[in-house]
Amino acid sequence: MSPVEDGAPIQSVERAVRILELLSEQELMGVSDLARILDVHRSTAFRLLATLEGRSLVEQDGHRGAYRLGLGVLRLAGSVRRRTDLVRDAQLCCDELAERLDETTNVAIIDDGAAVNIAQAMGTQLVAVTQQYVGQRTPLHATSTGKVLLAHAPRDVREEVLEGPHERFTPSTLTEPDDVRAELEHVREQGWGAANEEWESGTCAVAVPVRGEGGLVVAAISVTAPAFRMAASTFPAYAAALREGAADLGRRLGYLAPR
Repeated sequence: MSPVEDGAPIQSVERAVRILELLSEQELMGVSDLARILDVHRSTAFRLLATLEGRSLVEQDGHRGAYRLGLGVLRLAGSVRRRTDLVRDAQLCCDELAERLDETTNVAIIDDGAAVNIAQAMGTQLVAVTQQYVGQRTPLHATSTGKVLLAHAPRDVREEVLEGPHERFTPSTLTEPDDVRAELEHVREQGWGAANEEWESGTCAVAVPVRGEGGLVVAAISVTAPAFRMAASTFPAYAAALREGAADLGRRLGYLAPR
């Protein structure tokens, strides 16, 4: 079994990460100092720095020849900040919508072939949808958030999922690739998606896209309720209410809707 397979750390990766940690503690460090702390030959430290510099994770001070953290670190940190902001703002929108609609609301993102709930709020109904939770992975072809996310996903991601197979969860689940493809086209055209007892019998849901900076769909926000309270005829009204929440969340994330 290789070191990667058994979970053992990769020495070069550990050393590169240690360089980043050291430069976060001390603004400028020379190759010799880094080599001494890492207990490696100076040429090894230089190769590690050159690799990091190629990714803009470190940069060299032109006057003293020492190294410091590069702008690439800010890019990575910004990605983490945006994800943190999304979760925080998503929870606020879920809370507001759950209070308004008095049903379970969720915000989900697409991740490795599934829709993942990152925020949730519950209504006060005695009979409510309680089997959903933050962190839960749900199928893209059988849930309202999954359909919305997949409909707006990059083409290569969408096509990979459409190849199937698609698991059947209830008699209403769409499992044929052509049927799922047609459903996604319908979702894009009407601007929202629904799951009519397709993932869980007796449960319906409606979702709309959430757009971030640049207008890209970064999440989907949904409302879920027992089927006896959410007939198909009510889907458009729920979608309209969700659009308001999605617009608010989008504004928080930096999306400027066209006038």
